[in-house]
Formats: sequence, C-alpha cells, structure tokens
Amino acid sequence: MTDTQNKLSQIRSVLAERGLDAVLIKRIANFAWATDGAANYVAIAAEMGAASLLVTPDAQYVVTSNIEATRLAAEEPLEARGFAIRPGPWYEPSPILADLTRGLRLGADAPQPGAVDLSDDFNRLRLTLTPAEGERFRLLGRACAQAMDAAIRQVRPGMTEYEIAGLLSDHTYAQGAVPIVNLIATDERIFRFRHPLPTGKRLEQYAMLVLCGRADGLVASITRLIHFGPLTDELRKKQVACATVDATFLSRTRPEARIADIFRAAVDAYAAVGFPGEWQHHHQGGAAGYQAREYVGTFGSTEVVSAGQAFAWNPSIAGFKCEDTILVGTSANEVLTDTPGWPLVEVEVDGRTWGRPAILEVPR
Repeated sequence: MTDTQNKLSQIRSVLAERGLDAVLIKRIANFAWATDGAANYVAIAAEMGAASLLVTPDAQYVVTSNIEATRLAAEEPLEARGFAIRPGPWYEPSPILADLTRGLRLGADAPQPGAVDLSDDFNRLRLTLTPAEGERFRLLGRACAQAMDAAIRQVRPGMTEYEIAGLLSDHTYAQGAVPIVNLIATDERIFRFRHPLPTGKRLEQYAMLVLCGRADGLVASITRLIHFGPLTDELRKKQVACATVDATFLSRTRPEARIADIFRAAVDAYAAVGFPGEWQHHHQGGAAGYQAREYVGTFGSTEVVSAGQAFAWNPSIAGFKCEDTILVGTSANEVLTDTPGWPLVEVEVDGRTWGRPAILEVPR
C-alpha cells in the first residue's frame, strides 16, 4: 500500500466512523498530508488552498479552477495517485462541488455550509509520520540547516534586518524549500521581541535568524544566532541556561511521555537555571509536521508522544533562543536540523551531556 492509499484508507475510516458519505479537504496542511506533499496554495501565508480534495468511499477528486488545474495536472502527480481533477471556470460560480456532493452527508476540514466539522480528526491523523514522510523530513531538515548556515555566515555588521532576511530567503529557496516564516532581530531587538519581524534596523553586533521552511508539505524550524566581538557574561549565562531547558525538552520527548509532563519538566528547568518566569513570555513549541506547530505544549496538554512524531521546541530567555526540529525514534531522537561545524554549548541533563547550538562568535 502506498502512502497515498494509506491516507485515503484513514480518511475513509473517519467517514465510516462519523456516518458520512464524503469529506471536503481545503486546508493546505491536510491537502499536502493526503497527497504525499502536493501543493494546493498560491499565497504561502494562506491556510486554505486554491484547490480542494473531495473523498468519497469509492472515489477521490481535486476540485479547483481552470487556473490551478493546469499546473496541478502538469506538476503534481495527483492523477497518477488516483485523483480525478475537476476544474471549473474561475470567473463564475462552479456547480462541480454541488453536483459531486448532491444528496451526500458531507464532512469538511474547514468551515463549509451544511458540513460536519472534521478539523480535529485531521489534526490527529497528521501527527504520526510514515517512514516515507520521515525521510522527506530528513531532507527538509538538512535543507533548512544548510540554508541557515550559509545565510548566517554571510551576515555582516551594517546590514539591515531586511537584507539579512533576504539572504535567508535566497538560501532557503536555493535548497528547494519555501521560507514561510523568516524572522530577524538584531542587537536590542533580540532582547525585546520573541517574534521579530525584520525591519530596516542595521546590525551592530548581534543577530538572530529564525526560519520555518516548507517542502513537500512538511515544515521544519531552526534558529541560530551570531555575535561580532566577545560575548557579555550575561549572554554566556543565558545561552547555558536556555540550552539546559532545551536539552530537558529533547531528553523528555520520548515515546509514551505526556506532553504536559514534558512541559512541566521544562518549566522546572527554567527555575533551576535561575530564570523562572521566562517561559511565560513565549510559547515553548510543540509537535511539528505539516504545520510549523501542529499544537503547542502547555500544562493542560493531553497528547502523548509516539515514535514517528516530530517536534520543534523553542525555549527562549530574553536575548537568546534554542530551536531545532527533531524526529522521535524508537531508540533515540534525531535532530533533523543539525548544523555540522556549528559551535556548541555543553550541558548536563538527565545524566547525559548534551551539545546544543551556541552563539556563533566572530572576531571584529
């Protein structure tokens, strides 16, 4: 059974469980999940695609406009995977969806008149990746890591944050991924903002680059920092402290672990390293996959970790942040966005020494 056949089987099981005859899939993440990574979007920041899937117990369709149908047929292997493309004119309402669903009990992964909401069902289905998805994620992780490494090593004092964002975007596209999140902060902005949109501010000494890159529907996240000249004692203390929290996340994110327990251990680690309130200023990350975060971990999380799931934790202390994407294995976790040759800070957590990314120090 191919991955696509496996996904269609899971979708049809949901239809049977819910007593439905068909489901309309509009969200970009779910479209990619169901089709082995096909892209149905035009705007990279959109949540809904320009094409939808309609799955019934014995057929599967792509419903779209004549604009999108040409590219989907030529560049996405949808027809080879058993999807029939049904285009309608872009310039007037199309009767295709109504004709295909007339008299059917319909579910949908997004708001749709008369349809049962199946968004939670799809959120659950996306969480555990198949071996083929895991391999695609490895390729994406390496692409994002290489893009980040190449971009940040070209950063120089005097560049604007926009220019740095351009470097990161260029290198990400060159690696075959799309930068759907590209955050840049320099100097005091690193200490002030946890989601720093790039500005025209010029770099003096210190820069943080944040990337969420998408390829084949999957999204990997990575953050790295660079400092020109010697670090202050404050920054050295914060990078060790944050690395300790990050290592706690990585150590505890193992099969059968409860997300709430992992989150509690990380919050306790913040307190143990002398920064008890910092976790309140930014979410700490969570499950990754077809969205940058499939869900964010909290004290109230009910999810349990399984092998084959991906996570991107992102602990931060004002002025420093750790972020990589990992894949949970049966015997060990794999850091998908590892950057070989990057300087590391070593910390002791749960009886093991962990090397986590440090600030890249460049002599002035």
